[in-house]
Amino acid sequence: MAAPISDSRLSQRVRVLPKSPDARHVFITGGTGYIGNSLIPVLIERGHRVRALMRPGSQGKLPAGCEAASGNALDAKTYQHLMRPCDTFIQLGGVPHPSPSKAAQFRAVDLVSGRDAIGAAAELGIPHLIYLSVAHPAPMMKAYIAVRSECEQMIQDRHLNATILRPWYVLGPGHRWPYALLPFYKALEWLPFTRSGAQRLGLVTLQEMVLALVEAVETPVQGTRVMCVPEIRGARLHRALEQGAQSALKRTARA
Repeated sequence: MAAPISDSRLSQRVRVLPKSPDARHVFITGGTGYIGNSLIPVLIERGHRVRALMRPGSQGKLPAGCEAASGNALDAKTYQHLMRPCDTFIQLGGVPHPSPSKAAQFRAVDLVSGRDAIGAAAELGIPHLIYLSVAHPAPMMKAYIAVRSECEQMIQDRHLNATILRPWYVLGPGHRWPYALLPFYKALEWLPFTRSGAQRLGLVTLQEMVLALVEAVETPVQGTRVMCVPEIRGARLHRALEQGAQSALKRTARA
């Protein structure tokens, strides 16, 4: 598992990687949240143009180089006209720090924002929608899973070209307590009768999550692609970055 993203600025580390030959024009909701705030600088560093939906007056929270689009994530009519000429829509918006006690908020925020984002992408014919869902089935967080699954079904019903990512828990700044569970997860992944569930509900780092999203942006699909925990961990850019770090360590050791 990769080191926490705070150990090194990811946007600086990815400079050593070959850039995508095709720059994308990305529209993103949830750009100042836990994942979005780390994702946007990496997208910009890799040559993509990024426009983020913001509440009026919150533009100062965006990373440098990101365009601001003022609107309400719960009402696509307030931002749909700002989505052109984007070719990629990343839907990250939702209730922060999900927990079982927030079931009503999931339906009021996650479901409504997801529904409006999917509807806007379909109406404008956005070539590629990237939707952050959640790993399922799972023995907990039923209300959260239900809302995300409803949005996944909307994507299918609209026949959108989409990448759906299904992490379970994303480790990073302010989200570190599950590191204590890593030995437990390793044991469950080793046992044949618990391996599948442990891999589906495995932990991913913020770096792994961000680089999987970048890979989704740079490799648009026809139809629907689902990236579960193993695919998120195994994203091409993450592998390349880790292999480069290991090679650098070996060169240092030989010096």
